[in-house]
Amino acid sequence: MTNLNIKAFIASWLIFLVISALASAFDVSSSSNFVAYWGQSSAGSQQSLAEYCSGSTIDAIVIAFLYQFPDTKLDLSGTCKSTFPGSSLLHCPDVAKDIKYCQSQGKAVLLSMGGAAGAYGFSSDADASKYADTVWDMFLGGSAAQRPFDDAVLDGIDLDIEGGSTTGYAAFVSQLRSHFTSSGGSKQYYIAGAPQCVYPDAMLGSTLDAAWFDMVFVQFYNNYCGLNNYPGSFNYDAWDQWAKTKSANKNVKIFIGAPGSQSAAGSGYVSASTLASIVSSVRDKYSSTLGGVMTWDASQAMGSSMWGQTISSSIKSATPASSTSMRRRRRRY
Repeated sequence: MTNLNIKAFIASWLIFLVISALASAFDVSSSSNFVAYWGQSSAGSQQSLAEYCSGSTIDAIVIAFLYQFPDTKLDLSGTCKSTFPGSSLLHCPDVAKDIKYCQSQGKAVLLSMGGAAGAYGFSSDADASKYADTVWDMFLGGSAAQRPFDDAVLDGIDLDIEGGSTTGYAAFVSQLRSHFTSSGGSKQYYIAGAPQCVYPDAMLGSTLDAAWFDMVFVQFYNNYCGLNNYPGSFNYDAWDQWAKTKSANKNVKIFIGAPGSQSAAGSGYVSASTLASIVSSVRDKYSSTLGGVMTWDASQAMGSSMWGQTISSSIKSATPASSTSMRRRRRRY
């Protein structure tokens, strides 16, 4: 290789490294993030995870669901059907490749535990802590003989707890966070929760008060406090007050959860233009707690209506990419 070719190679490699660094840019402090759930194909069909991660629309994507635990079972609505030999545990190498691609594009990829339909829950704090070890080993920075997404390391866990007992979830989060700390901090991990908009949430209320959450995806739909009842009984103010006075993490970010189409939820759907107006109003009043918009789900929001693309573009164009400086002044369902 000539000196000229070597220089060209080095220049190309440096450009690649710069682009990669810029792509690794999920910013949890931003007020304009757009988060979508993926995996349940609620529209009847869905694209691959990688296809939804292409472009700048989605900032974080949540894989749904780990619907049974502590006897671990995943359901991705037929996207992944293969299992480990002699086991009912899904083995999804194609999804693993997509997770890595998403991360290379600067997207955070989380796994959601729970959902509206499933058999899950803990019998005690000890049971929950033990399962946190399992989740760390199977999906995050640990190691296990059977990892559904092979060597892909997810960026965090979302708790969408809609049934069963409330026992153990604070202990689960605490133990998981102990793994985050002991891993050395080379990778940023996140804990999210997805409560109903009714405050306090019947299933996650006590856990949200006790444990450290980075993001809370409040479901402003299928309830009287939904987006369709804005401004009336829409209650972002209650969640803002929780974040500032009760949350263990006073920098927690609250996301306005919205259905991606009329068929995505029983109630709560509003047009992208209406939602953009609501987000603008919330940002004016509660800029320090707003994290952006969460939607159920990618298959609904990113369809032919372009609802997801429109709302993502709207909230991003209306605010700086990060609210860090402001902070220093301060399913299927």
